[in-house]
Amino acid sequence: MDEGRDGEGGGYELKSNPRESKGVEMREMYWKMWKLVRRDAGMVTSEYAMGIIAAVGFAAVLYAVVTSGQVSAELQAIVKRALSARM
Repeated sequence: MDEGRDGEGGGYELKSNPRESKGVEMREMYWKMWKLVRRDAGMVTSEYAMGIIAAVGFAAVLYAVVTSGQVSAELQAIVKRALSARM
């Protein structure tokens, strides 16, 4: 126990600097709040899965459009014009 001003036992105990202990408490409280707000266990995997499903769906639609008769003919015409252009 720390001694009082007169050198006798004052009846109180100073464990650490009050400013430091309050700062530590505030950081701990902030960290706990941050973890509560940022709870996303398992979300990353599901987000990847949804992204892959969306990309595959978009690729399927794009493939269907590009391989359709009219679009295919237009693309072939563009390539023929580009290859036959004089430089």
